[in-house]
Amino acid sequence: MKNLTHLKLIHTAENTSPTETSKIVASHATSVPTVIYLRDGEVVIYRRKTSPLYQCRYKLADGTWHRVSTRKASVENAVRVACEMYDEARFRQRLGLTHTTHSFAQIAHETLKELQQQIDLRNGRTSYNDYITCIEKYFLPYFAETRMEDITHKDVIDFEMWRNRQMNRTPKASTLNNFASAWNKLISVAVVRGWLSANATIPKLTTIGEKSKPRPAFSRNEIDYLLEYMKTWQTGGVSKVEKQIRPLVRDYVEVLLYTGIRHGTEAMNICWNNIEWHTDKDVRYVRIWVSGKTGGRWLIAKHNVLDALKRLHARQTDISSVAFDDIFVSRIKHKVFRFSNNYQPPDFGGTFRRLMRDCGLLKNAQNETRTLYSLRHTYATLELLENGTDIHTLAKQMGNSALMIEKHYSKLTATMAADRLA
Repeated sequence: MKNLTHLKLIHTAENTSPTETSKIVASHATSVPTVIYLRDGEVVIYRRKTSPLYQCRYKLADGTWHRVSTRKASVENAVRVACEMYDEARFRQRLGLTHTTHSFAQIAHETLKELQQQIDLRNGRTSYNDYITCIEKYFLPYFAETRMEDITHKDVIDFEMWRNRQMNRTPKASTLNNFASAWNKLISVAVVRGWLSANATIPKLTTIGEKSKPRPAFSRNEIDYLLEYMKTWQTGGVSKVEKQIRPLVRDYVEVLLYTGIRHGTEAMNICWNNIEWHTDKDVRYVRIWVSGKTGGRWLIAKHNVLDALKRLHARQTDISSVAFDDIFVSRIKHKVFRFSNNYQPPDFGGTFRRLMRDCGLLKNAQNETRTLYSLRHTYATLELLENGTDIHTLAKQMGNSALMIEKHYSKLTATMAADRLA
């Protein structure tokens, strides 16, 4: 038996204990088996010439064969591990679960890869960036090597308490919705790849939180004052960077005011080829394509936006040779909001706060702090109050649902109809 290279062992779960398995393997200790058959041939362990570790393949009730490494170099340990994997796979199959499991980290990394691909291809919503943050900053550090199917309701509650401590605040409802959507995306990826059964019951994350309050808006008089103030303010600044960012922030503020787009990803990603002329009834309008939380959409900018776009065009030396009248048909793919050297600052929030402090508009009468998002709120408020734009049209322009617009601005609807109600 010393030259034995093919050993057949019969080992069934019903009548052979692990101890007896050890005795069987030990009885052949003087041999070097390269193939071992277990469980009536439904489990096979073997060793490749190029590896000291034993591999395993096993057959399930549906007739499918599955291969996996035992990660063991000794016959005894390889037999034990192979039988354990086979038993677990059969048990999981009876429960309607996938035959193998993946750690939370494996599922998370695959989900991150998919989200980033969608972002790079511009097929994904801007909220995908928020999902990535939720996964990288919170889900991965907490759950790590946990199996997703083992996560219990208590685990989710403990996670949410830990997350809130990390954030040092209680998340708003909108933030909780981002976490819940990112969580559901993880589950979806795992199911599609066969790593998680569609029948598996995974606890959901909480989505009920404190409602977000609309950012304090500017009044018409405050907007007129701000627009005039920025003409002088943009020429100030000491450093070279500040001398470039001030006029850029002025143009950024005006574009937000004249379009109602979301600041941040939605506005910062606008390129010159996303802007075009749109003619209706012999009137020419500026039309801009933006990609937001609810997908892509065309919006119509106010005519005043042209002044800001002309200033941006004039400062960008790499495209200044193209006449402004031709800029919308030249299909230039450069970002709109950038320095003359093509650099785009990551954020305008700090400079905007300084602008607000300098002009005295940082706080409203209720001592609420204004942010860049206040410009979007101002746009919606003025459209409803001054122009009488209907809620459905405004919702399409701003990339919101009509229900959301009505929810946040219902207090203005009576004012809009004052002439009919009085």
